[in-house]
Amino acid sequence: MVTLNQTLDMTPLGMIFHVTKTPAETNGHSLEMEWQLLPKANGTPVHVHPTATETYQVLEGELELNINGAWTPAQQGNEIMVSAGTPHTFRNPTNDVVRVYNTHSPALQFGDYFEGLCAIVKKLSNEGTGKMTMNLNAATRLSRLMKKYNQEMVSLNPPRLIISVLNTIRENCGFTRILPTT
Repeated sequence: MVTLNQTLDMTPLGMIFHVTKTPAETNGHSLEMEWQLLPKANGTPVHVHPTATETYQVLEGELELNINGAWTPAQQGNEIMVSAGTPHTFRNPTNDVVRVYNTHSPALQFGDYFEGLCAIVKKLSNEGTGKMTMNLNAATRLSRLMKKYNQEMVSLNPPRLIISVLNTIRENCGFTRILPTT
């Protein structure tokens, strides 16, 4: 469970998240974080949040959001809301750090999802000191995370079928677990 002022350092992916309001503090209404997107950070695969709205408020720099397949620039002071079920992703195309105030509402289990993502990044990047290579091991770990938190995050690229195949590979090939079972 995320805690106030917790830092989720995913530097190998070009992202550092600082928790500013936890689900406990908002009565489950939202998870709020201040993001630092490092120069040239590519964000996440295109995804949807089936029942949650995501808001991006650019505090510093310029962010690009892909919403429904179209890239849109967002500059300091801009706030963009992505409705539940809308395909989207983000990136920092610049050579500067971008600061973004990000909200997922309702909070659901987004905090646990991001902690799981951070644990995977840390594990596969030599405790955050190296690069994270997207290989079968990384893909299967990420697919398991998305399967576990499918009410929070549904990948559209790669699609669910690929995620399911990767989960089957993971379960049948004996990859080491790093996520707790529920």
